[in-house]
Amino acid sequence: MNAYRAKPLRYPWPPMLYLTGIAAAMLAGRIAALAPIPSPHPMMMPAAGLAIGLLAVTLDIWAVRTLMERQTPVIDSACARHLVTCGPFRFSRNPIYLAYTLFTVALGLISGNSWFFLAALISVTATRLVAIPSEERHLEARFGFDYERYCKRTRRWI
Repeated sequence: MNAYRAKPLRYPWPPMLYLTGIAAAMLAGRIAALAPIPSPHPMMMPAAGLAIGLLAVTLDIWAVRTLMERQTPVIDSACARHLVTCGPFRFSRNPIYLAYTLFTVALGLISGNSWFFLAALISVTATRLVAIPSEERHLEARFGFDYERYCKRTRRWI
């Protein structure tokens, strides 16, 4: 298979999947609020959410910066120029998607809206089914054995 013909995605689905999940969780929280998240202290969950949100934003910036430094497109619909295995990509093959998931969970903890947890789960599943298989086919076609070796030593999420 020609590596350039095996583009990862025609449309950048993952950001749209997570944004749709976040919007749906906000709407669902207004229409049918679920039971609040139990907490021994009223500020414990928002503080944890803020910490997780900060971690998510830091991870996302680190991953995007690593891709840009290696002259590799950040947008999923473009052809990969280099196999990036450094920075956060040493620990996760999908650190940006991991950051999106953590950020969605953080919004749930900060707002006390349990719908965000369901949105995170649905977004992860949709990303896993819609985006990741075509991205992995593209990277395998483009980088072959090097990508296979990378997959063996680096987990997909964490």
